Amino acid sequence: MNYARMLIEKEAPEEYGYDRIRYNLSESSIADQKLSDIGLTLPDLTLFYGEHRGDKELRALIAGQDKGISPDDVLVTAGAAGALFIIATSLLSAGDHLVVVRPNYATNIETPKAIGCAISYVDLDFDHGFAVDIERLTAELRPNTRLISVTCPHNPTGTMMTRADLDALVALAESRNCRLLVDETYRDLSFGGRLPAAASLSPSAISVCSLSKAFGIPGIRIGWLVTRDPRLQETFLAAKEQIGICGSVIDEAIARATLERRDAFLASLLPEMTRRRDIVQAWIDGEPLVDWVRPQGGVVGFPRLDVDAGFDLDSFYARLLAEHGTYVGPGHWFEMPKRFFRLGFGWPTEAELRGGLAAVSAALRG
Repeated sequence: MNYARMLIEKEAPEEYGYDRIRYNLSESSIADQKLSDIGLTLPDLTLFYGEHRGDKELRALIAGQDKGISPDDVLVTAGAAGALFIIATSLLSAGDHLVVVRPNYATNIETPKAIGCAISYVDLDFDHGFAVDIERLTAELRPNTRLISVTCPHNPTGTMMTRADLDALVALAESRNCRLLVDETYRDLSFGGRLPAAASLSPSAISVCSLSKAFGIPGIRIGWLVTRDPRLQETFLAAKEQIGICGSVIDEAIARATLERRDAFLASLLPEMTRRRDIVQAWIDGEPLVDWVRPQGGVVGFPRLDVDAGFDLDSFYARLLAEHGTYVGPGHWFEMPKRFFRLGFGWPTEAELRGGLAAVSAALRG
């Protein structure tokens, strides 16, 4: 493994200092929750080694969200990042090939880079609605392709595949004897119909999710992967055991209590996030220098700055932060041009969101 720090982590707001940012529009989750915010108290837990696969009741709650998934198909991990690391290091070696849709969550690219496998990118196109091009993706497959990597709802654009495209990707993985990885971290924050977990459709598909983004509790580091292939699940379990044996019984207790309240939590959250998305849409409608593909899920979008070729993008981002105290996620976090940026509308307060949007407009004309 040849590790290198990810830009998105080197330039994360926690690295820069939250106290230096007035309007933080760079975050990719809803606002961070306290135990009291979600009505949770910790029981008097025995701090033993937990179940290696994860708490049985927690896995049952996860499995119960989709038909055809059993608790034995679920492996609880240290966040979605832990799941993605397990999957990449279990399936890929230096002699293998990966096809990854880009932009993408950084771990889905950087861990395979560290492994040293060959990577082909299928870049999403703003002018085509950031839709996955199945024909282009198919053309990138090779005899040694082990994994196809996508996210849905997409991070960072917030777009979603159609059910037909998801089915086509599943069929493609089955026909080429490789695996389809679908990072579904934002699935609970779909604004329209929610797609089924990819893993529920085929043993060739692997689903990954977490409680960090949609539930605002990244501090407990709970995610999971789902596969209906028992042999592959055993490999993933072996990787987890060698990394850390099991998860934290405290974190898993909080996760279990959170998912027991899942429906009520989302019932109040989704209308508010829909309203936040509309606030951004209204700003974009009135801002001729910015456009976006309207997100269909999640709490981030990936706007494009419609500026001429001579516009100094580095100075814009520096001015936005230094003069206006506003932080966004520039496109280079995702190996994309800097005229794109990730805009998070779920983490800031409404006043902070409006202030940050106004700051972007002001910095563009500075």
